[in-house]
Amino acid sequence: MTVAIEMGHGPGGGPESMDLEELLATRLLVQGNSGSGKSHLLRRLLEQSAPWVQQAIIDPEGDFVTLAERFGHLVIDAEAHSEQGLQLAGERARIHRVSTVLNLEGLDAEHQMRRAAAFLGGMFEVSRDHWYPVLVVVDEAQLFAPAAGGEVPDEARKLSLGAMTNLMCRGRKRGLAGVIATQRLAKLAKNVAAEASNFLMGRTFLDIDMMRAAELLGMERRQAESFRDLERGHFMALGPALSRRPLSIRIGVTETAPRTAPPKLMPLPGALEDAQAVILAAPPPDTPRPARRAPAPPPPDLISQLMAAAPVVEETPEEAPEPPSPEKLAERRTKLDKILAAILADPEAGFRTVGVLYQDFLVRCRIEGMGTGAPDLAAFRRMLTRARAGISTDMAEEAVWQDIASRAAFLPEDMQGIYMMIARAAKDGAPCPSDPAIARAYGTRSMGRARRLLTYMEEQGLVVCQQDGAGRRIVTLVELAWATAPGDPNEDEAKLAG
Repeated sequence: MTVAIEMGHGPGGGPESMDLEELLATRLLVQGNSGSGKSHLLRRLLEQSAPWVQQAIIDPEGDFVTLAERFGHLVIDAEAHSEQGLQLAGERARIHRVSTVLNLEGLDAEHQMRRAAAFLGGMFEVSRDHWYPVLVVVDEAQLFAPAAGGEVPDEARKLSLGAMTNLMCRGRKRGLAGVIATQRLAKLAKNVAAEASNFLMGRTFLDIDMMRAAELLGMERRQAESFRDLERGHFMALGPALSRRPLSIRIGVTETAPRTAPPKLMPLPGALEDAQAVILAAPPPDTPRPARRAPAPPPPDLISQLMAAAPVVEETPEEAPEPPSPEKLAERRTKLDKILAAILADPEAGFRTVGVLYQDFLVRCRIEGMGTGAPDLAAFRRMLTRARAGISTDMAEEAVWQDIASRAAFLPEDMQGIYMMIARAAKDGAPCPSDPAIARAYGTRSMGRARRLLTYMEEQGLVVCQQDGAGRRIVTLVELAWATAPGDPNEDEAKLAG
C-alpha cells in the first residue's frame, strides 16, 4: 500500500507529497539554520503521518509535547526516569506500538545524551517479533551525534553517537526509520548523515554548508548561493520519497503549535521610577541564587529495593571503611566472572535484550551476597561485551586489552564485542571465529548479518579479511598487525542448526 502524505506546495502552487513507505525505507535528513522552519516541517510530517505509522520523537526542547492532546502521543518526561527505566520504556513502546514523545527539556547536554541513548537502545534491542515500522524523529540531531567532542564526557558522547549510528545505519532492517534535523551539516557526525537518502534543505548562510547542501542535492556550485534566499518554511527537496530532481517546497500549515511562539516585537513599558534603586538593590539576606534544577531521582524498582535491604542495627560512630584488600577485589572479580559465565551458558542468552539479562544478573549478584556492590547497567554492558569475547575481568585490566577496548569504541556498542572476540583469537593465534560463532555473540541467528559485521569493520579500516587456498578465513587487525589463524567460516553451522 502506497501512502502519500502532503507536505506543502510546489513552485506552481500544486500539492507536493511524500511517499511514506519509501521514507520508511530510505530515511530523511533536514538541514537549515535556526529560524528556517525545521521544527515546523517536522511537525507537518508528524501530523500527516500520525494515522499511518507509529512515531517516536526525541525532543530536546519540549516543542512537540502538544502532539499528545491532538494525536494521542504518550509524553515521557526524561527528567523523572532513570536510564534503565527509559530503556525499558523504549522496549515496551515498541512492543505495544505506542507513539511517544521523549521530552528532554530541563536536562543538561550530558543527561540528554544518556537518556536519549537509553530510550533509542531499548527500541533497537527488541526481539524480531516486534520489529514494527516506527518513524523516529530526532530534532537538533547535532546534539546527539556531534561531529567532534565538546565539553560532554566521552562516555556520554559515545553512548549517544552509538545509538544514533544504530538508528541510521542498522535501524532499517528493524523497522526504525530515522528522520534527523540539524542546524548545520558540519556539526553532524558524517556516518550518521551519510545514511539518509532523502533531503530537505532550508535556508543557510555559511559557504561550507551551502556547498555541502548543493552537493547532496546534485546542484551546480553556482546554484549553492540560492540557499541564502530561501524564505522561512521553504525547502529544497530531493530523494526517492520526495522527488528525483531538486524541487522547491513551501511547507503547509499545521494543526498543532509549539508551546512557545516565536518572539514578537512589543512596545516597552513606561519609564520606571527610580530604576537604579530597583535594578541595583542589594539582594535580600540568605536567599542564594537558585541553581539549575537537578533531575528528580527515579523511584526504586523491586530489585533495587531488595539489594538495598539490610538488617537494622544501632548506629554507632565508626571510622571510614578501609578500601577492600587485593584478596577481596580478586574474590569479587571471580564472582562476577562466574555469574556472567552462568548467564551466557544459557543457549538463548545471546538472543535476549540487555535489560532482561541485567535483571537476571542483579538477582544472581544478590544470591552471591554482593548486595549493593553489583555493577550498574553501563558497567554491566561493558562486562557483557568482554565476556562474550572470552575476556575475563582480570584480563580486561591489562594494558593490552584496555588499548583494544579503546580501538573498539569507534564501533557501535553492540559490535565492540565482536571486534574484541576477533582480537582475542588473533592474540592467541587461534582460528578465526566462524559465522555461527559471530552470530551467537552478536545476538542473531542470521549468518548473513555475521558476515556483514566483518564487512562493516573492514570498511571502517579496523580489520582486513582474507582467504587462504582452502577457503578458510583470516582476519588481520590493522595497526596492531595481529592475524588470526585460518578458520572455516561455516565450521559449526550444523551444530547451531541442531
